[in-house]
Amino acid sequence: MEYQDIAIGLDVGTTKIVAMVGRRNEYNKIEILGIGKSKSVGVHRGVVNNITQTIEAIREAVSEAEHSSGLKIKEVIVGIAGQHIRSLQHNDYITRLDFENVISQKDIQKLIDQVHKLIMQPGEEIIHVLPQEYKVDSQAEIGEPIGMYGSRLEANFHVVVGQISSIRNIGRCVKAAGLNLSGMTLEPLASAEAVLSTEEREAGVALVDIGGGTTDIAIFKDNIIRHTAVIPFGGNVITENIKTDCLVIERQAELLKIKFGSAWPGENKETEIVCIPGLRGRDPKEISLKYLSQIIHIRVCEILEQVNVEIKNYGNEEQKKRLIAGLVMTGGGSQLKHIRPLTEYITGMDVRIGYSNEHIAGGENGIISNPEYATSIGLVIKGLDDKKKYLCTNAEMEHRYNRYDENPELISTKFYNKNRRLNSEEDQNHKKKKNKTKSFLEIWADKFRQILNDTE
Repeated sequence: MEYQDIAIGLDVGTTKIVAMVGRRNEYNKIEILGIGKSKSVGVHRGVVNNITQTIEAIREAVSEAEHSSGLKIKEVIVGIAGQHIRSLQHNDYITRLDFENVISQKDIQKLIDQVHKLIMQPGEEIIHVLPQEYKVDSQAEIGEPIGMYGSRLEANFHVVVGQISSIRNIGRCVKAAGLNLSGMTLEPLASAEAVLSTEEREAGVALVDIGGGTTDIAIFKDNIIRHTAVIPFGGNVITENIKTDCLVIERQAELLKIKFGSAWPGENKETEIVCIPGLRGRDPKEISLKYLSQIIHIRVCEILEQVNVEIKNYGNEEQKKRLIAGLVMTGGGSQLKHIRPLTEYITGMDVRIGYSNEHIAGGENGIISNPEYATSIGLVIKGLDDKKKYLCTNAEMEHRYNRYDENPELISTKFYNKNRRLNSEEDQNHKKKKNKTKSFLEIWADKFRQILNDTE
């Protein structure tokens, strides 16, 4: 199997680190070849706070993925999140001197590179520059400007920014684990790749990924990313509250949350009780499920209230910006019992739990399509898409060079090899005719511009 056909996503989370190996099959579905998982003990709220422990956890997850896939993992695409992430809106433009030629990908890349030069706050750098809508001369609301004529190319951008130290620490951990870093992507954008449909992005949808240390939000409208945010609270806050209020150890608190916890206290009766084994021969501890649910309810409400604030900051109350598809919840926290009706009650929006079934090859659903693996699957999809773009670009360039070798007249005079000449009389006549046509077009263009100036 060629490595150009596969991609490896590395999700460095607060509670777990997942390495996932995947490829696309003939039906354009993601086939998972291997998966490795380890406990994350060196990451707090998405930020690395212990380099050594994080490196060991990455090595453990990668080793397990190598064993299950039978492949040697060389490079990975990594998800990035954390409370240091912020986003902003920016508008920029370039003036095209060769406006007689159509807009190409090169022009768009030049505009994106110009945005990358923005001066951020001290200690920050740009992670993503995401074009939203373009404007060519006076024509606005353009989704794809390639192939159009125009002298001024303008665009609105969604810019994602993070702390340089946090970004470099993740990169250092990956490289110290013996891996090459092929790219980084914002985790909510990766999760969106895994669980959102094209129709939802078009209609307007808010993705809420409740992880262990953070809750990540990505809002789409008209198939364009409109807003991203990272809330520095996640499932670990709920576990910590259970631990302190019920006087149990962390492992027991996590089990209580997963097996008996509920985000809706009204579902439990006062008589419902669970017994927790005592430590070192001590008596078992009895815990009321209603009390447990009340603890969980308070924390979940705090997280969802922050989610609601971000949705309002986007402008969901405006008719034009209304999120028709509602809200999609994913991540490990989305599996909490009764969290869906509670979210609908607080946000007033339709809610569904996001699974990756749509993208996973048949027969591989089950544990892999679990919402807690949404980010990992999204990273694999992103990695495969990036490789496809790279291969397509190389193939296009190779085809172009082959055309030039077979048809030298296709190369402009500026780039034409001086040692190669069109010697035949037929080719010389063709060249003269081509230059004559070009001169006529130039004259016509000058007259047309003069008419426009006179009308002004």
